[in-house]
Amino acid sequence: MRKEKCCKKTSIGGQALIEGIMMRGPHKTVMSVRKNDGQIVSENLNTTSLKDKCSFFGLPIIRGSVSMIESLAFGYKALMRSADLSGMLEEEEAEKKAKADKKAAKKAKAEETSESETEAVAEGETDTDETIETDAETTADEMVAETADAVAEFVAETSVEADATETDAATDAPAEKKTEKKAENGILMAIIGAISMVFGIALALALFFFLPSLIFKYVNHLAGGQITAYQAAFEGVLKILIFVIYLILVSQMKDIKRVFMYHGAEHKTIFCYEHGNELTVENVRKEKRFHPRCGTSFLILMLIVSIIFYMIIARIFPDLASNIALWTLIRIACLPLLVGIGFELIKFCGRHDNFVTRIISAPGVWLQRITTKEPDDSMIEVAIEAMTAVIPENSEDDRW
Repeated sequence: MRKEKCCKKTSIGGQALIEGIMMRGPHKTVMSVRKNDGQIVSENLNTTSLKDKCSFFGLPIIRGSVSMIESLAFGYKALMRSADLSGMLEEEEAEKKAKADKKAAKKAKAEETSESETEAVAEGETDTDETIETDAETTADEMVAETADAVAEFVAETSVEADATETDAATDAPAEKKTEKKAENGILMAIIGAISMVFGIALALALFFFLPSLIFKYVNHLAGGQITAYQAAFEGVLKILIFVIYLILVSQMKDIKRVFMYHGAEHKTIFCYEHGNELTVENVRKEKRFHPRCGTSFLILMLIVSIIFYMIIARIFPDLASNIALWTLIRIACLPLLVGIGFELIKFCGRHDNFVTRIISAPGVWLQRITTKEPDDSMIEVAIEAMTAVIPENSEDDRW
């Protein structure tokens, strides 16, 4: 099979967003999003790194954890902003309102039908009573009508000035309500995002740290303790399976599928730039969507590294893994080290292209068949917009 040679390996990286893409270059980070009306809007994001403020955070191994934390923080910020710009929140509100209106109309129709049936029954029962109405009742009705007319005339005369004042105030009301609603949406999204992050972290800890140990303990018990020596390998493979199954499941969701399509557009655009081709829709469309320096590759590589690392720890301290709580805490404590090792391996594979580095990158590239999808031309246009904005004037500044 013919192997493609890149003219250049760039340090520019990106992230797929809701109807958009964030590209992070050597000097600035730009987010481009397509709005409901089809217009593409771009915004600069303030993404000053800790490595720029203190050289310690740029040291090998240390920089891996720093980069991961910053990527998560910047990515979350861009994701929330893209949801706002794309109009997703407004669409959700419109859908909720439409459902509420439909439900209210259905309820009103049911009540109207019920009232009509009740009135029909009542009319049948009171036909005989209507024939014995008296002149006194008619006179009373006339008096009530006259009194009501007088009250209405008085209210009309006294409310002229109030109506004028209310009319002036109502002119600014829609704009004020819109601003207040937008602020409320922003606060609500922040609260939802914070809650989601907490639950997400808790779920990740349960799935990737506690659950594998629990399952292994049960399986090992059934096997009579004969697979105790293979605990680290068992748990590592199980974590990879959980991760892959999770990605497969979420990829079936409509909104996530579109995010994965934008992910493909991001990779294709970066490849087009690295090959030295003009950034046009036609040129980008021809490129592959699987990139060896993707964040997905980093995650799967980190899981593989963890298998080897914990196998060594289990060999040195054979009784350590038997205590699930202690074993879970140790793995959490070692996480920054594993992140750092995985980051350095990704950087090494990015700088070198040989048989060994292709083997290291292979699992991540394979996994991108799930996390990236073929984009349409409108998505490629968004990726080009974001990419063009972060390309430095000096072509040497963004070399990997």
